[in-house]
Amino acid sequence: MKKTPFTAIHQAAGARMVAFAGYNMPMEYSGITDEHLTVREKAGVFDVSHMGEFYVTGPDATDYLQFITSNDITALSDGRIQYSCFPNGRGGIVDDLLVYRFSPEKYLLVVNAANTAKDWDWCVRHAGEFGIVPGRDLVNASDDIAQLAIQGPLAMQIVSRLTEEPVRDMESYTFREMNIAGIKDALLSTTGYTGAGGCEIYVRNEDGLALWNALFEAGKEYGIKPAGLGARDTLRLEMGYCLYGNDIDDETSPIEAGLGWITKFTDSKNFIDREFLLKQKNEGVERRLKGFIMIDRGIPRQHYEIVDDSGNTVGEVTSGTMSPVLKQGIGMGYLEKGYWKPDTEIFIRIRNKDLRAKVFNPPFVK
Repeated sequence: MKKTPFTAIHQAAGARMVAFAGYNMPMEYSGITDEHLTVREKAGVFDVSHMGEFYVTGPDATDYLQFITSNDITALSDGRIQYSCFPNGRGGIVDDLLVYRFSPEKYLLVVNAANTAKDWDWCVRHAGEFGIVPGRDLVNASDDIAQLAIQGPLAMQIVSRLTEEPVRDMESYTFREMNIAGIKDALLSTTGYTGAGGCEIYVRNEDGLALWNALFEAGKEYGIKPAGLGARDTLRLEMGYCLYGNDIDDETSPIEAGLGWITKFTDSKNFIDREFLLKQKNEGVERRLKGFIMIDRGIPRQHYEIVDDSGNTVGEVTSGTMSPVLKQGIGMGYLEKGYWKPDTEIFIRIRNKDLRAKVFNPPFVK
């Protein structure tokens, strides 16, 4: 099992460790609810060094990415980030990802940890069509980069103490290379997977420990805490953010998943599955990913049936939890047409009981 540069720190802190995407990762430290509320109210630090990072460079980089991703790469300018996905050629999704533009000839792709190998193979498969040479123009840097996500309303205040750069007013979905905590060429980005604000910091593996120590020293008076995969999942679900393997996968299209906003059909963009996805956009789909809130007390989980008032199956839960903020069960799932309108009553079958819920458009917490 792989380790991140922070694995020994997690273990020394008493984190409950689990196998995830081939890595030994912290699930929780002080408890999922405590870590969740710390991120919502103060600041928490997530080790996300297991994520995959690919660099794409060269004169054909933009055309290549315009073809293999769903969003419009040409809408990006230097220093900006775009959320996108890889259509799989069969109407589904290889993975969702972030695209960082350094210049028209240099990009960074950040992909999901569990899909790094699959994504790499997919990128290599299409590289030759654009003269992209793996190992030269397409480089897998995943094993060389440490990444921490500092999330919460106090996150940027803490990070600002570690750099002379003005970071507190950085726009969402932008990035800069800068000196952070004495570490040269660190990359700071403002995306996030919690909806609580904050940033991510990428450094070389050998600089990881220095970054961790500096963050926790600077954040001590702000109540900063480490947070694990458990809180990361409940936080993203309160915002209605998709998780690959749950809410999206090789069998779900971005149109069905409500990701039409990252699927662009501009005249200059010819991309994988364009015609199929354009047909779905124009003609509609038979199922859609929708959020819901429990009315009856119960916790929805992945694969639970969603039924109507007569007990007929009308969908399936893809993600669910008890919201630490709302103290209610929340979730997402694919629903048949006719059940998409907010406040529509549905039922979640939990332990052979059909418990009432209502359709709700995320975010669940604002």
